Amino acid sequence: MLEDLRADIEAGRLKTDELVLNMGPQHPSTHGVLRLELVLDGEVIVKVIPHLGYLHRCFEKHAEAMTYPQVIPYTDRMDYLAAMNNNHGFALAVERLMGIEVPERVEYIRVIMAELQRIASHLVAIGTFGMDIGAFTPFLYCFRDREYILDIFEKTCGARLLYNYMWVGGLSHDVHEGFEKEVADFIKKFRPTITEVNNLLNFNKIFIERTANVGVLPVDVAVSYGCSGPMLRGSGVDFDLRRDDPYSIYDRFDWKVCTGTGEAGTLGDCWDRHMVRVWEMEESCKIIEQALENIPEGDIGEAIPKRVRPPKGEIYTRVENPRGELGYYVISDGSGNPFRVKVRGPSFVNLSVIDEISRGQLVADLVAILGSVDIVLGEIDR
Repeated sequence: MLEDLRADIEAGRLKTDELVLNMGPQHPSTHGVLRLELVLDGEVIVKVIPHLGYLHRCFEKHAEAMTYPQVIPYTDRMDYLAAMNNNHGFALAVERLMGIEVPERVEYIRVIMAELQRIASHLVAIGTFGMDIGAFTPFLYCFRDREYILDIFEKTCGARLLYNYMWVGGLSHDVHEGFEKEVADFIKKFRPTITEVNNLLNFNKIFIERTANVGVLPVDVAVSYGCSGPMLRGSGVDFDLRRDDPYSIYDRFDWKVCTGTGEAGTLGDCWDRHMVRVWEMEESCKIIEQALENIPEGDIGEAIPKRVRPPKGEIYTRVENPRGELGYYVISDGSGNPFRVKVRGPSFVNLSVIDEISRGQLVADLVAILGSVDIVLGEIDR
């Protein structure tokens, strides 16, 4: 159908005027307050212009007025679906500035929490992506299992969404009694859910028809735009910071980086990006299981400094968030407050390619394309 439309337009058989259509800022598939200005030629997308700023909270400027520990709760509120990972990146940056080595127990708990958070975040992405396409039931399966993870987080630190859990030098709380068994039990009952979602959604003919060969992101375009995470790996690029620029103790675990295969359509299409998230949940389970087997005893607070006052200097630290590379560039002037905090947010960078991968597609496919990018506006607007 798309080819027929293009052929008609190119041959001059179909005369249309360009139409400007606003999608959002209050549109269910924009997953937040995002306005996309669409320029359409009939039903074909000519241009997509994102308009940002509806959720701007001035994070980077706020950070200059806070002490380093006070910045951590603000990091929760950027990508609020990956708050643990946000905490992890900022804590690592300040620890490297101060030369702090955290206890082994802290490292293991951080990795377990970060991977549980990755699974929870991917469950939201997978469930809502299916619902965007019209499949409601898988959304319920995904959110049911996400609740199990949030229950574990709540028992550990008292919060279900914004945790302020990973502090400079340690953690706010040690894990609760029975934590290891609860996490192991969750992994055991979660794996069948992946199979169920595969059967219900991922290999469903209608779902494949709506997502394969749609929104194709070639490798060179992905690299030139600085895309990262499942967005980059969906195009077949074998790159993951946990393996290629390792931090914490990720280099101790046996797991593999998942990449798109082009199995259902063209390499780098919406289906590939979606499936990378599905496969990554299994890899996170493997990491968690290995960490649970080796978690040592220790004091999670012994390396937490009484005063966080890094020496003069600057540092860029990056971690692999569920949506890609999250980087913190921190400048210290030797005082108790950061002189400057600049964030490299994966959602912001990944969204920048939306115009490239949407041009020439039908307007009905934009919902699928945007869903496959998996943005969180809290991090884009900051």
